Amino acid sequence: MKDPSDLPPLRWPLLEGRRVILTGGAGGIGRATATLFAQMGARVALLDAAATTPQVADGLGRGHLGIVADVADSASCNAAIAEADRAFGGLDVLVTMAGTVHPGGIADVTDDAWRETIDMHLTGTFNACRGAIPALKRNGAGVIVCMSSIAGQRGGGLRGGTHYAAAKAGVIGLVRAMARELAPDGIRANAVAPGAIHTDKRSFADMNAGLAAQIPMGRVGTSEEVARVFLFLASDLASYMTGAVVDVNGGLHIH
Repeated sequence: MKDPSDLPPLRWPLLEGRRVILTGGAGGIGRATATLFAQMGARVALLDAAATTPQVADGLGRGHLGIVADVADSASCNAAIAEADRAFGGLDVLVTMAGTVHPGGIADVTDDAWRETIDMHLTGTFNACRGAIPALKRNGAGVIVCMSSIAGQRGGGLRGGTHYAAAKAGVIGLVRAMARELAPDGIRANAVAPGAIHTDKRSFADMNAGLAAQIPMGRVGTSEEVARVFLFLASDLASYMTGAVVDVNGGLHIH
């Protein structure tokens, strides 16, 4: 777009016709995001190491795809992206979410735990982005949205350990570098940094009991609330945003 008058009108549903790859989409925030994206008109390819990934994709409705893949392994990640690219005839949006929270102080982190955490969160994000960028460039435009964390902004805390914080801070640096590099190709890159978010792993009441007093809004967030921020960044609502890190933490980290 060379002139403000060229700004295209918003579409509804917000992702109508968009072809999306979403890593880590078989559960938690990823599954909530995949569900919302499908409701908003996207065609979604889920990439996840869970054996249930194809069944989760089937549950989204017709036209979606579930691929069992390990994004920390570049060959597995590249093969899955190529499969989704072929099936969809192109790619418009990449969302990276693969990973889980890893606790532990620096003295307790083993070599294996360090490598596993960095590989899952940072290397997996890098592999997915590197693998998807050629397809986005072919379109002449595209969107990348990556999952970071409050841990990567404030140096751990909550349940995230030293290695987890380092990995999530690395995701932020990667997103900012991609935003600068890829803007001339019409590709936006942003990150989302959730705080205390309820998923299926703990009860909402238990999480609130332990964390609500620390959060200005007085409660933990939900996976659906984080999914809505991913939707915003993936859609044309965020057409002039790149290199941003959007906080979703109820005021727990204000900076």
